[in-house]
Amino acid sequence: MKTSKESIKEQLNDLWRYAQSIAISELDDTDPSGFDQIDSLKVIQTIDKINAALKDKPASKEVKQKLNYAKTRWPAALDKYERQEKILGPRRNSYSKTDADATCMRMKENHMRNGLLKPAYNVQISTNNQYITSYSIHQNPTDTRTLIDHITKHSKNFKQKPNSITADAGYGSEQNYQWLEDKRITAYVMHNQFDRMQNENLRSKKPYATDKLTYDPDNVRYLCPTGKTMKNIGSFNITEKSGIEQTYTRNQATKCTGCPLRNACHDQKVNPS
Repeated sequence: MKTSKESIKEQLNDLWRYAQSIAISELDDTDPSGFDQIDSLKVIQTIDKINAALKDKPASKEVKQKLNYAKTRWPAALDKYERQEKILGPRRNSYSKTDADATCMRMKENHMRNGLLKPAYNVQISTNNQYITSYSIHQNPTDTRTLIDHITKHSKNFKQKPNSITADAGYGSEQNYQWLEDKRITAYVMHNQFDRMQNENLRSKKPYATDKLTYDPDNVRYLCPTGKTMKNIGSFNITEKSGIEQTYTRNQATKCTGCPLRNACHDQKVNPS
């Protein structure tokens, strides 16, 4: 839907610019490229303005055909996308046509073991002393984004929060850790790199892979395999689906020319200076 809507917007911009090229005096300053959100009404209004501007002008046959196609198809398509986005809501990117509440998830029971997508629900169950205490049903395909909702429902039903929880690495995330800490719930929840850090066999087989670089916490720096300080080349932020903003810092090795470990360390074509 995002791709289709962006395509409609770009094509509408092209039609507007074409109309300006041969009938600029007939068009006002309402340029569709300034639309943050495009909908069926704006499309109809813009196409009507373009048609009015091109009236009695030597417009190409292809453009007139495209305008007719756009007015016939685009508003209906945008209305459909709007209905679908309401069904999806802010937390999903897919749903089943036969069960709009179900989300497309990868099933493990497929006999080919190739992760077949099927409409499904993510059911969460918590226990205490081997007795089932709570269950919850979610539209999120990943367990990470179900923990907070599940524990919140549990606490509401029992009028008290658990003192501690134990969960596997599928529930480990910064958001979950912070939420549990804020709620003063002791968390025995592994993060997704825990096993890799504990077991050398699970780590990369390459001797100089990024997860084997030496980190110097006192000076907040990474060292390359020869012990030289890697250069901090900047940071960038990514907002996760959960809403948590993550900051990633990039580090680059320096003075690689002539280094005896150069070929084993990395395969970049350019040597950092």
